[in-house]
Amino acid sequence: MKANNYKVIFKISGGEDVVVFASSGESLLETAKKANVAIDAPCSGNGTCGKCRVKVLSGNVDSGNSRHISAEEYAEGWRLACGVKADAELTVLVPDIAQAYKSRMKVTALSEPRERAAFEALQRELEDMGFHGDSGLEPVTVHLKEAALDDAMADQERLLRTLKAQTGKTVGISFFALRKLPKVLRESDFSCICVLRHEKGQEDLIMDVFPVLGSGGDAKTDPVVPGLAIDIGTTTVVMVLTDLKTGALLAAGSSGNGQIRYGADVISRIIQSTRPGGIERLRRAVVDECIVPLIKGVCDTAGILPEQIYRVAVAGNTTMSHLFTGISAEYLRLEPYVPAFFQPPSFRGADLGIGVHPDAEVILAPNIGSYVGGDITAGVFSSMIFKKSSFSLFIDLGTNGELVFGNQEFLMSCACSAGPAFEGGDISCGMRATDGAIEACAIDQDTMEPHPRIIGSPGQKPVGICGSGLIDMIGELFRCDIINAKGKFIREGKRIQRDEWGTSSYTVAFASETESGRDLVLNEVDIDNFIRAKGAIFSAIRSMLIMVDFTMDAIEEVYVAGGIGSGINVERAIRIGMLPNLPLEKYHYIGNTSLTGAYAMVNSQKVCDKVTEISQGMTYLELSSHPGYMDEFVAACFLPHTNGALFE
Repeated sequence: MKANNYKVIFKISGGEDVVVFASSGESLLETAKKANVAIDAPCSGNGTCGKCRVKVLSGNVDSGNSRHISAEEYAEGWRLACGVKADAELTVLVPDIAQAYKSRMKVTALSEPRERAAFEALQRELEDMGFHGDSGLEPVTVHLKEAALDDAMADQERLLRTLKAQTGKTVGISFFALRKLPKVLRESDFSCICVLRHEKGQEDLIMDVFPVLGSGGDAKTDPVVPGLAIDIGTTTVVMVLTDLKTGALLAAGSSGNGQIRYGADVISRIIQSTRPGGIERLRRAVVDECIVPLIKGVCDTAGILPEQIYRVAVAGNTTMSHLFTGISAEYLRLEPYVPAFFQPPSFRGADLGIGVHPDAEVILAPNIGSYVGGDITAGVFSSMIFKKSSFSLFIDLGTNGELVFGNQEFLMSCACSAGPAFEGGDISCGMRATDGAIEACAIDQDTMEPHPRIIGSPGQKPVGICGSGLIDMIGELFRCDIINAKGKFIREGKRIQRDEWGTSSYTVAFASETESGRDLVLNEVDIDNFIRAKGAIFSAIRSMLIMVDFTMDAIEEVYVAGGIGSGINVERAIRIGMLPNLPLEKYHYIGNTSLTGAYAMVNSQKVCDKVTEISQGMTYLELSSHPGYMDEFVAACFLPHTNGALFE
């Protein structure tokens, strides 16, 4: 009888082998997910993206060919993991590029000058507004009377009684602190430093205790009171550790979101979450594989323990907020698109298993719609458009496109499904911003020769094109009259290829110049997919403005945030009709506002209250039910637009 399970050995480039048993009829990609082997699969295994390339080194497989695999590559053993089913023991090579999306994702974590400048501007704004230093946490030094035979009061009661006399308030103690208390008191002559948390309407709580350093308890060093801000993006996870007493940064870290292997977009993730055990798998992919290791890393850098993190603020889109907390996101994708929560309940560290202090307050930025979440409410606060009299447009360009328009009088928001193309999905040569990605490119109009800028160390060969590079490339192809308004090639040359099916392409790099040894080409199907993505952004902007009876001229400032925004060439984005044709000086890149907004929230309860107020006062426009949106979208699916007057 034929066995129902087959041993699969994944040989990871640059890593250790992983051995797992594949169930009969299960695709190799599904087996990899089960074994936590990171293989990039933006289309979630539908066979359309061609990114999950692996090489079968030994064993028989049940698989057909794919348009993404050439005949030569097929003969060498290359396959798409989503199209392979094992029918015997297999040994499979997972190339470095297949899992680099997670380990070497280029993420701005306040290390780049523009990111740092935006962050420092927010710090100054917080100080000016008086939103600083009210996290509710403070270290308090307490000197107790030493225990003796004639005064054998228990340590807990001795401390709480002394603190009540000192502060005038009734104080409780956490189990975490109580376990440390006996040893701490006897290390420093019955003196200690208590980390107190003040909560409105509740008694103060001793979160932690530390010994007082120095002779006789006189000299002391207050402990750092750390807080953690986290941006959970669909593609990346970024965090900063901060001292809640001063607002100073202690450390920063970032990585790819482990959920990527379940699909590039939120809809794919939601569908995966509805399968048996799916919610927990997705929760663990972001918590256990990303957040917990990142927390350990930033704590090691700062010289503290994760258990010393007493307050956490998290910002993410509505789907990420649900999956992070293990709450069903199923109904976000089903009409009438209702999330489980807008205003999140109160969480503690132990509830979410992120390894911080078990009683740490974990604050989630509130959502305002099915596809506009806490990353945008935190971002709107960070941008400060809610307090400006001028009309501003806030654009967060990441895996999804979220927009907010308004001023101190009103705010309107919406989201558009544009992200997969900007993150490399639906693009044959597309990839995320990892080593080998072309992030910018100029083209010589006469020779049609490209001049790319590639992520990675000097001498890095190109592997593919990321979002900012695609904007540049298509903008340049259009400027040089290599493609027309429909994205069709209209010039001839050595870099223009035409296949037997009539599809034309532009060779960005020849085989001898690339990491893979294959031509790197951008074809008309790719360009068409990208035009639809940029059209979604522009038509969403137009639809919002029409709803409030405004024209593009009413926009006085444009604030661009998000991962793709960090490398975007605004002039070229305007040229292709992705962004409004406004003077360049009106555009401002303001960094990862989801992260900086979370930073503001973790440092200040007043900011948390203001973010909640912003979310409750913002109008959410569901584009899928807006009657004029499809007309606007179709009109925007040209370069730059069917209405040329918008870009004169």
